Amino acid sequence: MPHSAASHRRGNILTTTTFRSLGILAETAEALEAVGITTPFPIQEMTLPVALAGNDVIGQAKTGTGKTLGFGLPLLERVTVGADVEAGRATPEQLTEAPQALVVVPTRELCQQVTNDLLTAGKVRNVRVAAIYGGRAYEPQVEQLKKGVDVVVGTPGRLLDLAGQKKLNLKHVRTLVLDEADEMLDLGFLPDVEKIMSMLPVRRQTMLFSATMPGAVISLARRYMSQPTHIRATAPDDTGATVANTTQHVFRAHSLDKPELVARILQAEGRGLAMIFCRTKRTAADVAEQLEKRGFAAGAVHGDLGQGAREQALRAFRNGKVDVLVCTDVAARGIDVEGVTHVINYQTPEDEKTYLHRIGRTGRAGASGTAITLVDWDDIPRWQLINKALELTFNDPEETYSTSPHLYELLGIPEGTKGVLPRAERTRAGLDAEEVEDLGETGGRGGGGRGRGGRKAAAPVQERPARTRTPRQRRRTRGGAEVAPEASDAPATVPAASSPAASGSGSASASVEDAPKAPRRRTRTRKSAAVPEAVVAAPATDSAPSADDAAPKTPRRRRTRKPAVPAPSDPS
Repeated sequence: MPHSAASHRRGNILTTTTFRSLGILAETAEALEAVGITTPFPIQEMTLPVALAGNDVIGQAKTGTGKTLGFGLPLLERVTVGADVEAGRATPEQLTEAPQALVVVPTRELCQQVTNDLLTAGKVRNVRVAAIYGGRAYEPQVEQLKKGVDVVVGTPGRLLDLAGQKKLNLKHVRTLVLDEADEMLDLGFLPDVEKIMSMLPVRRQTMLFSATMPGAVISLARRYMSQPTHIRATAPDDTGATVANTTQHVFRAHSLDKPELVARILQAEGRGLAMIFCRTKRTAADVAEQLEKRGFAAGAVHGDLGQGAREQALRAFRNGKVDVLVCTDVAARGIDVEGVTHVINYQTPEDEKTYLHRIGRTGRAGASGTAITLVDWDDIPRWQLINKALELTFNDPEETYSTSPHLYELLGIPEGTKGVLPRAERTRAGLDAEEVEDLGETGGRGGGGRGRGGRKAAAPVQERPARTRTPRQRRRTRGGAEVAPEASDAPATVPAASSPAASGSGSASASVEDAPKAPRRRTRTRKSAAVPEAVVAAPATDSAPSADDAAPKTPRRRRTRKPAVPAPSDPS
């Protein structure tokens, strides 16, 4: 179920306006009503009239207040599909198989979230929405684009890959949306976003949405938008940067006591699903492992995991098979799960924007939530900057340990709670109960793209030519076997024997016996084994060789395959 459905049912609606009264299509309103969405939130109510008129919009609202439908509904209204032709609102010539709308998002998880919401809102009109992001095989996404799509939601890297391969046609895009625009700038996506914008038609509608809107986003808007309308929506009784119905707690905690402290917080009364945020991937993996050992059904989402494992953990979290999700800031945006009651900042966030997006995973759309931040002694200066920027009241967090009485009192932890979940309460199925989806190797078939699969597919082809170099290694071993002396080295065997013929024969047989270390040479040395008798016998009637002639020659000169007839030695 999309987040908007639950949010409108459980939220405190502050307006009596309906989506139908805002002028959206009857089919879209029907699709929303089917999942219980009838009344808009402030950002939706303020954005729809401006965006439906085709104007550029900069939308700013707090996390969990319905920004996705704020840009999603105007986007769907501007897309022409077969249902519009049947209803007489469009002509068959207006239909196209190329994407008519593009939504660019910074993370894979947010890509999935936006795609699901758009599919829900466009279900009655049968709007085709494709999610294009990395970590999955190229081929299914390319096939989906070939069949035809109306809306593409994607991350910048994969969008540029497919557009560069001529698999994604952006020439028919009428509406562009940059969701979480500030995050894309923070992650260094600005060059990619500019490349994508250069591929789009000049005449288009552009919308930027985010919870935080720094100056860099405003400058981006001035460059690529035409007279945008800046809409900042908040509820009348909701002041400050954070959501009013999210209770915040900040404690100064020791790093060695944090696992025990978190384990007791997770046993607080009324605790539903919980998300724990860490700054590093290693910490996230370690915390998830420790919680599993303590009996909690925990999963992890961080950058070191493959896309299949990340989606497995998210599905298990949404389905209730695990109730604790330990993650890095990659999940601070786009994760929208009903029933998240607690968010724990295991490590202090980098800045105030990250803090807002982290605690925004709870207290969404009118629901209440609890946000707990554990600050190390070394992180006090960083936290004080965040506290000042957001105008909070936690400049000097109270020193807190897992046994502190005020911890139990503030968070509703039962007395006597320990850091291990009792066996009677271990009712969740766990992460292993959720199957890992086989997403395929990125670019594995055909070797296309920049993924690791493409390089793996080409590896066997590169190894085969290396085997043809083996004969060169055999040639290098010829110097080690003395079975076939060359013509210039033949006299070196004469002085050691009283009978030249016998000594030549014995030398040859001894050389063959001494050569078992180079069996590969036997096919070439057997023919030359009998040659030394004739070679040695010829100079037997001449005078004995000099000391210079007896010195062995360097083996590198032994290159003649057939023994040459030795020239008579010079008696002088």
